[in-house]
Amino acid sequence: MAFRLLERLYADPPMVDVWSEHGTVRAWLRVEAALAQAQADAGVLDRADADAIGAACRLDAIDLDRLWAGARNVGYPILPLVRMIADKLPAGPDGRVHWGATTQDIMDTALSLQLGAAGDRLAELLVAFGDALAQLTERHAGTVMPARTHAQQAVPTTFGAKTAVLLGEVARHLTEMRRLTADARVVSLFGAGGTNAALGPRSAQVRRALAGRLDLADTGVPWHVARDRVTRFGLGCATVAATCVRFAREVIDLSRTELGEVHEPAGHHRGASSTMPQKANPISSEAVIGFGVATGGAAGTLLRAMEAGHERAAGEWQIEWMAVPVAAEGSAAALRLAGETAAGLRVSPAAMRRNLAADGGLLMAEALMIRSAEVLGRERAHDLAYAAAERARRDGTDLVTEFGAELPAGVAAALGSLRIEHADYVGEAAQICAAAVREWHEHKGAMA
Repeated sequence: MAFRLLERLYADPPMVDVWSEHGTVRAWLRVEAALAQAQADAGVLDRADADAIGAACRLDAIDLDRLWAGARNVGYPILPLVRMIADKLPAGPDGRVHWGATTQDIMDTALSLQLGAAGDRLAELLVAFGDALAQLTERHAGTVMPARTHAQQAVPTTFGAKTAVLLGEVARHLTEMRRLTADARVVSLFGAGGTNAALGPRSAQVRRALAGRLDLADTGVPWHVARDRVTRFGLGCATVAATCVRFAREVIDLSRTELGEVHEPAGHHRGASSTMPQKANPISSEAVIGFGVATGGAAGTLLRAMEAGHERAAGEWQIEWMAVPVAAEGSAAALRLAGETAAGLRVSPAAMRRNLAADGGLLMAEALMIRSAEVLGRERAHDLAYAAAERARRDGTDLVTEFGAELPAGVAAALGSLRIEHADYVGEAAQICAAAVREWHEHKGAMA
């Protein structure tokens, strides 16, 4: 099997198991066994035959090397799988395995089971990440720091207000992932050309019974070539991973030596360099970016899988075989790492206070302009603040001093003190934090 270093280091084991060789074959076997029981429910098969088929649908009864050799020859794995199941059965039930179904019915119904399990795992990881962000948001609702736009200091904000925005994203992702997962849990049993002719007049009854036995939704419309549910699930994985990447980039940027406002969890040799003893690199965040970018790339290819023509794909389906596991596993790994990083994030309010004073206090330029605009008017106040900022940056002086030096005496007296505390210019930061935490709990509690 292929070795991938990033997965070996940081993959999410429960998600890997969903898409593993054994996990995938188990899903196919589960569908074949449930199909036989559903046909017995509808009177298409004898119950004894269905029980015998179900007993033969065991992973330990499958020669995996033989299965894959047969699949390489056929192009698909279900024919050799069915033959191996039948080989374990006596005369009678051996001829009733896979009755009336087509390969894609089995694989798509198994895929629905896998997508359901994957979506449940992603929801668990979203809850863990969201809970960690909620704690940071509450704890640091009043921890003042520089807001940065275009990578430069802008105005004061709080660290809680920053994480509140991420928390809002995660809350929406949780609700959407639950919806996508529910949509993906749908049975497929429509036969060779999508009309279910081989199952005869009881075809719809069998399909309903199969859906019920697998806890899937029934549908009266075939979806062999309608891949919108699968694609939306993959794109959902990508948007989740993209939020994780945004969080990771924040951690990387804010942990730069020049800023030092946050750091990943500490540990002996964690993030160490083989040659620079002082290094403590943001390794989890770096891995999140790797997984997140790969997830987005894989999910994007699913749009091409939607181009399948007629009643069965000719190559487009195979895109899913590669892309869906990569998207689900990458999203889960990114989420797991992001959640662990958020839960153990080391925040430095002292570094944030220090950085507020950097650049001569220029991040208070808007606050100064707004206060003086009450007397000067906005445009004149803007021009004076702009000129004062230029001088302060050029000469290494203080913004307030430079601004005050240009004011007429009467204006200066009317304005009073021009010194504004950073904490007094964070606007709705506290309310934003409270709203984000409240909405998080609402999203988390819905349909839980």
